Amino acid sequence: MENVICIENLEKKYDNFTLKINHLEVPKGMIMGFIGENGAGKTTTIKAILDIIKNYKGEIKLFDSVNKEKAKEDIGVVLDEAFFPEILSPKDINMVMKSSYKNWDQEMFYKYLKQFNLPEKSQIKTFSKGMRKKLEIITALAHHPKLLILDEATSGLDPVGRREVLDLFQEFMQKEENTIFLSTHITTDLEHIADYITFIDKGEIIFTKMTSELLEDYGIVKSSREEFKSIDKKDIVCYIEEKYDVEMLVSNKKSFKKKYDFVSIDKVSLEELMVLMIKGVK
Repeated sequence: MENVICIENLEKKYDNFTLKINHLEVPKGMIMGFIGENGAGKTTTIKAILDIIKNYKGEIKLFDSVNKEKAKEDIGVVLDEAFFPEILSPKDINMVMKSSYKNWDQEMFYKYLKQFNLPEKSQIKTFSKGMRKKLEIITALAHHPKLLILDEATSGLDPVGRREVLDLFQEFMQKEENTIFLSTHITTDLEHIADYITFIDKGEIIFTKMTSELLEDYGIVKSSREEFKSIDKKDIVCYIEEKYDVEMLVSNKKSFKKKYDFVSIDKVSLEELMVLMIKGVK
């Protein structure tokens, strides 16, 4: 499978944090969800991919090249921090982007402005957080990129706005060569659209798995402390001991239930999985 992003032996050190990614691949034509708690290294990884931070060890390839400038035309970016000067209007942004990207599609840009009810002549400083986020997203899409790199792209949006934006991403993915790398703390969004999930904790990748595998195979088991004593810890991914019971994460619901038929197993959400992986005993 062809990869759009490939990271090998990436290391970036700060005073109180080290990002260390031995290997990460984002396959072409897929949506990769990137999850982890605040400070886990998601934004640092994205900034390294985009060459916003430098002086790191290792290699990052985009479209099989280490030349990030060469890849610029094919990448649409939405970062967590707004990057448009507030005195500009969408009309001004259209003019700036027109001179920056050879594939800039003015017609598409204005179509999306109308679709999201964004006034073309109003300054960005008058926009709500949700309106700004929508503007960033349609700007990222309007030069026909092949790769979208999104850092908290749906934050600040109400449920209706989020649904509209997720529909936009799925529309973008109808072109099979397009790819999305999406970092978000709203894990329910990923359950709907992501093909793969990469989980990062304390600067290191814990796993990359298919979303369907995580949601279908993994499960949450709750048992009494007495029942917990009879369970082989090799059959558990991690667990949290509460006052009266124990909550466990298992990676194969069917085989676990077959072996321990005295417990009940529930489906796991990405949010529950992430909390258990971070807080639980392994």
